[in-house]
Amino acid sequence: MPKHKSHKGLLKRIKVTKSGKVRFKPPNSRHLKSNKTGIQVQSYRRNGYARRGMIGRLQLMLQRPLKSQEQHLAERAAKEAALEAAAEAVAA
Repeated sequence: MPKHKSHKGLLKRIKVTKSGKVRFKPPNSRHLKSNKTGIQVQSYRRNGYARRGMIGRLQLMLQRPLKSQEQHLAERAAKEAALEAAAEAVAA
C-alpha cells in the first residue's frame, strides 16, 4: 500500500503550529521593496494565518487535519465560556 506524502513545496512555505493553525509569510515580501509604500512593507512583516476557505485544499496537500484561525478562536471562546459556567456553578 503506498504511503501518503506531504507536498514538499508547501511545507517549505508554511508552518503548522501546535494548535493546528497554518502560519505563513505573505508573498512579495522579500525584495524589491523600494517601489512599495511604507504601509505595504509594514504589512509584510506580520505572519498570515490560513482562512477557512484555504483549509480544505491545505489538508489534501498535507494529508493531516488543520484548523483555520476562525476555528481556533471559536474553540477558545467555547472553552472560556465553559470555564465561566463551571466557575458560576461552583460559586452558586
